[in-house]
Amino acid sequence: MRFYTAVINDKEELLVGFEQGARAYRLSLLARLMPKLAFADMNALVMGWNEEVKAALASLAANEDVLRGAAVNVDELQLCAPIVHPRQDVVCLGINYDAHAQEAGRFSDEAFGGERPYTIYFSKRVSRATATKELVPSYKGLVDSLDYECELGVVLGKDCKGVTKEEAKQYIFGYTIINDISARNLQTRHKQWYLGKSLDGFTPMGPCIVTADEIGDEQSLDISCTVNGELRQSSNTKYMIQTVCGAISELSQGMTLQAGTIIATGTPAGVGMGMQPPQFLQTGDVVECRIAKIGVLTNTID
Repeated sequence: MRFYTAVINDKEELLVGFEQGARAYRLSLLARLMPKLAFADMNALVMGWNEEVKAALASLAANEDVLRGAAVNVDELQLCAPIVHPRQDVVCLGINYDAHAQEAGRFSDEAFGGERPYTIYFSKRVSRATATKELVPSYKGLVDSLDYECELGVVLGKDCKGVTKEEAKQYIFGYTIINDISARNLQTRHKQWYLGKSLDGFTPMGPCIVTADEIGDEQSLDISCTVNGELRQSSNTKYMIQTVCGAISELSQGMTLQAGTIIATGTPAGVGMGMQPPQFLQTGDVVECRIAKIGVLTNTID
């Protein structure tokens, strides 16, 4: 299943789609028949997700008469980020593809070089996630090296503490696309990456969340990014250094990962700072992040 947040009649609503395409269905209308499908927002849906809710939606998927009255065309709607207001900071993996590690080290050995025997984790402050087709601010005068990072986003569906790699998958609600927008001058200046990653508007997310059962093997997804139609990043999640389940297990050994936790799993090679010479984002640039089975996240730089 595919879950969206969209603005309908000046109000944010949840939508569900049963296949990849332009058609989805308003949960607010489906909930009139099945009250258990009534959720205030995506955080509530994720935290309330269980086999009963999944079965209720599955039973409606084949009921064309019911679905017809709740159908909308996603392409005609103003989409929001699927989780507009994350419950906590996004947990991020840094330098999680070998080729990206090499290009980052060439850009700044002081900031990105050296041995990395353990996974790099950092957090990204997100008060409001940016939607697909929404503008990303460039912060002229503050940021002189704006960069893109296409990443697989993981959304946890249950509280998670002390789990093994083998158990981790059962805690995943679904997957989305995240563009980890980065101000390289702030990121390298402050050593800690928090400020350079956390300016308002720096977390485009979407266009939807696809449930884990529909994704299947999360470590075999093609991932790519274009800027103004030029292919910059092209890889596959099989090249991650730390796997999705490995990261969940490692993080959960010492902290409780709450339902709704979002994990950004790192970006492959091809970011602007890795090009020779570096090519950073400018006003008017259109960035498209694609991940197989999820879709396309598109943003223009303001």
